[in-house]
Amino acid sequence: MVDGDMTTIGIIGAGNIGSNFAKAAIAKGYDVVISNSRGPETLGDLMSELGAKATAATAEDAATAGDFVLVAVPLKNYREVPVDPLVGKLVIDANNYYFERDGQIPALDNNETTTAQMLQEHLPDSHVVKAFNNIPAKDIPTDGTATGTENRRALPIAGNDANAKERVTALLDEFGFDAVDVGPLEDSWRVERDRPAYVVRSNADELRDRIAEAVR
Repeated sequence: MVDGDMTTIGIIGAGNIGSNFAKAAIAKGYDVVISNSRGPETLGDLMSELGAKATAATAEDAATAGDFVLVAVPLKNYREVPVDPLVGKLVIDANNYYFERDGQIPALDNNETTTAQMLQEHLPDSHVVKAFNNIPAKDIPTDGTATGTENRRALPIAGNDANAKERVTALLDEFGFDAVDVGPLEDSWRVERDRPAYVVRSNADELRDRIAEAVR
């Protein structure tokens, strides 16, 4: 595990990304506490699939229980992520902007901010790192390979806190992926939807090239 004292991951959002991330985490020995917007009683089928190391919970309880937390919710719902239980915690932001689902968000349409900056502003005392937004969800538990594997898949990260990014880099390595640091959250637009690197399988060198090709 990334840190022997960090054995429980809270997951807010039990859709494709959250559920597949949970599978990968459980395979690496983590306990997961996972929530959705409809209530833990609606997660019975997922709990049966995930097994004994998974617990269904409210978003508040998932945020409280997690030593660190993955947020993977429709972007239009990001303000519903609980704030107080996440103070001081690492929060991995896997959100993406789909205007067809989320409605038009002018600040994003006008390139005034990024999805990750929006979550960081909502969670001012948390350490937000953008990650896991740039891979098809089904590949998270299946496409990882051992450290040093030739042509190993790489995923981008972005964040304002170096220690938080180090922890996410270690988690990615544990899950079987190299990490490429895009920079601070304000640069995470480079790996958002419709950019050259978005959900394209890349090794680290290829990913750096595709990130560099991105234009606003």
